[in-house]
Amino acid sequence: MGKETLILLLLLICGLLCGSIIGEILGPWVPFLTKSKVITWSPAADLEILKYDLNFQVKLNLASVGGLALAFWIHRRMK
Repeated sequence: MGKETLILLLLLICGLLCGSIIGEILGPWVPFLTKSKVITWSPAADLEILKYDLNFQVKLNLASVGGLALAFWIHRRMK
């Protein structure tokens, strides 16, 4: 994983987080920003010597998607 990929991943996570926070703050005045969809991914395996069970969950709402798009735009402008 290169430096550019790591920066993009960090920016996207920050964009999702900031968008979600802004959506929660503006939620009482703009209620459609708080409606969200939960995406889950639960990889698991039992390899006899190693067994793992992970659970990833992403909660997306319109504000977090906007933050994600803004973060991607900022990354493109940084190049």
